[in-house]
This record gives sequence, C-alpha cells and structure tokens, in this order.
Amino acid sequence: MRLSSKNAVIRGERGAQFCGYLNDCRQCVHQPLCMRKPPGKQVGRQVFFIYKNTKDFDHMQAMKDKIDSPEGRRQYSKRLGCVEPVFGNITVNKQMNRFTLRGQEKVNAQWAMFSMLHNMEKLRNCII
Repeated sequence: MRLSSKNAVIRGERGAQFCGYLNDCRQCVHQPLCMRKPPGKQVGRQVFFIYKNTKDFDHMQAMKDKIDSPEGRRQYSKRLGCVEPVFGNITVNKQMNRFTLRGQEKVNAQWAMFSMLHNMEKLRNCII
C-alpha cells in the first residue's frame, strides 16, 4: 500500500490514508485481515488511520522540537544566511520598516514594491 494523504480529513477526523491496487492486494499476505471477500471486481483497497489526540496536539511545541533537533538546526542555519539579510536590508538600510498603507491588498502591493526595489539593487550591484 502507498500513502495517499498524510493529513486527510474524513467525517471530521484527521488521519493518514493509504491506497492499494488490486494486483498488490492479490499477492499480499495480510489480505484476509484487510478484505472481507477475496479480490474480485474491486479496484483496490483504501485504509484510513485516525491520529489520536489531534485536538490536544500542540503544534507550537512540535515545531520547537523540530527546530531544536540537529537536522532542524542545520536547515534553520541555512535560512539565516539566505532569507534574513533580505529583511535586514529592507528594514534597516532602506528604513522601510512600516507600511504606510492600510488594507491587505495595498500592503501586499507595498511589500511587492519593497521587494522589487531590493531585487533591482541586487541586479545593479551584479552589473556594476
């Protein structure tokens, strides 16, 4: 069986969904446990496993644990060298640390202008 969705929601319950093709089910040793009848005209089999305690799951703590792991630290250190200088340049060097417009659409347009200015400056520095 292959994982079809890690985060499927069926009848309000969140879980993992697996799908198997009929050819795979015919050769599987777990077929009597999984299927009520022997494979006939069915297309395959779908299985859904509900995650326990999804309502009590603390996403913030899970993200903290993920970032504090050795792999998470390695990946986050890449972000610091790649993304953070852009925000530092826009906010500190260009003093664009506040949005002067109101409304999501206008703020998005203003941020696009800030980003475009940053990118144009990078292109200018590459050419010169």
